[in-house]
Amino acid sequence: MFLALLLSALVVALVVIGLFVFGLRRRLIQRSGGTFDCSLRWNVPEEGDTSGKGWVYGVARYSGDQVGWFRVFSYAPRPRRVLERASIEVLDRRMPEGEEELALLSDSVVLGCLHRGTRLELAMSEDALTGFLAWLEAAPPGQRVNVA
Repeated sequence: MFLALLLSALVVALVVIGLFVFGLRRRLIQRSGGTFDCSLRWNVPEEGDTSGKGWVYGVARYSGDQVGWFRVFSYAPRPRRVLERASIEVLDRRMPEGEEELALLSDSVVLGCLHRGTRLELAMSEDALTGFLAWLEAAPPGQRVNVA
């Protein structure tokens, strides 16, 4: 009986510690500022896909001429993807369609992009989209910016 109780307490403690570290990681990512909620879909087919598959919820953070994208449900301290401002080409902008509406946050706008030959989609709020497009257009003189 004592062993079962000890194991149960250990499992509960590990879950609580895991959740604490999970929350601490998010606070550390957001601490430096310039973050916004952003879902990402990498390697999207050119004909488009509104099935809702492939979307991963995350947090993006501006860092100079880069945007680092972190998965929300991860313990990794580094961004999963890094998008460089000079390599981002905006292709289109649209509202979520079909099953995408269930996979994304309610106020999301989908931005189709090309980054170093890889087609990707970013879904963010209208306010975050305005900031993202302003960040893209605020490139230093001499850098090309491709915003559709």
